[in-house]
Amino acid sequence: MKKIIFISFLLSFACSSKDYVVAQEADKIFTIYLVRHSEKDYSSNNVSDLPLSKCGIKRSKNLSYILRDVNLNAIYSTNYTRTKNTALPTAEAKELNIKNYNANDLVGLSKLLISLREDALVVGHSNTTGVLAGLLIGEELGAFDLDIYDRIYQVVVHKNKSRLQLLHSGFLCDE
Repeated sequence: MKKIIFISFLLSFACSSKDYVVAQEADKIFTIYLVRHSEKDYSSNNVSDLPLSKCGIKRSKNLSYILRDVNLNAIYSTNYTRTKNTALPTAEAKELNIKNYNANDLVGLSKLLISLREDALVVGHSNTTGVLAGLLIGEELGAFDLDIYDRIYQVVVHKNKSRLQLLHSGFLCDE
């Protein structure tokens, strides 16, 4: 009986130690979703920061619908109207603030995302989204065509190993 009590004591002590909590965090599975901003409104006078088109606004709302049951702890966007407005419906639905990131420092962003170990959505551009997904999985992925808006990169990280699923939204704009 003394052995059982002693083993029980050791297990309860081990389970309450800081090392155990750190080990749990290192084993945590987290997912990062990466998307390109939705369609731009090329008729806008603000050519340096094009807003979303009507289709882009609808696609952004659809993205929020797609992610409605997905746990997210953070949402990141570049500092452009089209990326922020792509993230906005999801941020509002999840009651999260949109955090800005520098598209010129994708290596730094990838390290930050991995170190934070949280479920996140990252909204970028055709020349950054695939590149960042590649950095997160340790492979070289490049930019994609300017007319592609339906890709959702899902990077799942567990025990410092990551895998990529390339998903496509079924959204079709009727305009």
